[in-house]
Amino acid sequence: MIGTKLAAIAEKLGREIRVFETSPTSVTTDKAPATPISNDEEPDDFYEFTAEDYYRLLATKKEDRFLKTRKIREAEEAARRSRMAKAVIRVRFPDNYTLETKFNPSETLQSLIDLLMKVVARVDLPFYLYTTPPKKQIKDMSQDFYSAGFVPGAIVYFSYDLPKGDENAAEPSGPYLQDEIISLNGLDLIPEPAQSVDPAANSVTVEPSSIAQERKPVEKKTVKPKWLKM
Repeated sequence: MIGTKLAAIAEKLGREIRVFETSPTSVTTDKAPATPISNDEEPDDFYEFTAEDYYRLLATKKEDRFLKTRKIREAEEAARRSRMAKAVIRVRFPDNYTLETKFNPSETLQSLIDLLMKVVARVDLPFYLYTTPPKKQIKDMSQDFYSAGFVPGAIVYFSYDLPKGDENAAEPSGPYLQDEIISLNGLDLIPEPAQSVDPAANSVTVEPSSIAQERKPVEKKTVKPKWLKM
């Protein structure tokens, strides 16, 4: 029944989806810089242009002649793109539910928005998607998943786009997905179990051969006793 339910939702939405819960991510703030900053200034001879610097610069210019041309780079990019068969996108909601689905890398981000419009609980409220860190709202929905850097996969976050400072427009606490979609939580696309086969039906009865091999009597050799003399 699991596969039947998932297949029915997939047919309704036009693509397969998975839903699962994720543990809330702990937010930590780094108070100290990752790399300590030294207050010691470099000596004056550090900034002098040496002969070694000159030859290194000359070697770099020679290497520039062998850089790939624009057409070669574009051809390699096209070949790399053709090898990417899918974009696995996970949309995380504030109530820790995650929706996962797959897109063709050439599809636009608008196809993700169209899918969310079919599964979110409050279609009457505007929403937006963003990536993090740092938090960056996704605005250009005309670009495809490959150009957006979402191939082979990416995690995006869902948020309602409500006016700030409006007391009447309080942020909904959830659920963010429809009940029918939440009911898929933890289910995977598992094929239906195969019909059980009666082992007795396929059992083969081996009958003894109609022609039995006759056992030959063992011939006993006549042994003369030692005391018998001919």
